[in-house]
Amino acid sequence: MPTAKRTQKKTATTESEPGVRRETLRVNADEVMKKVRALIKEGNIRRIIIQNEQGKTLMEIPLTFAIVGTLLAPILAAVGALAGVLTNCTLIVERKE
Repeated sequence: MPTAKRTQKKTATTESEPGVRRETLRVNADEVMKKVRALIKEGNIRRIIIQNEQGKTLMEIPLTFAIVGTLLAPILAAVGALAGVLTNCTLIVERKE
């Protein structure tokens, strides 16, 4: 039985400012919601940026303790709607060290 091709790739890790590490992940539209939810659950994420294939920023999600508790559902709904339009995208994840 053939297996599905996995398109999630970690392409780069850089430091954008002291104490913050930036990772770039390439995912297809089907995996965007799952990946964003998993990243939010990790808890050490400062910001998630979603870019299209051309590198244009479509959504920037700042994550703080307050936003995770109160605004998580609308943010995930917006990410889901955005994923319906995309084929492939790039997630840029800023993590606290």
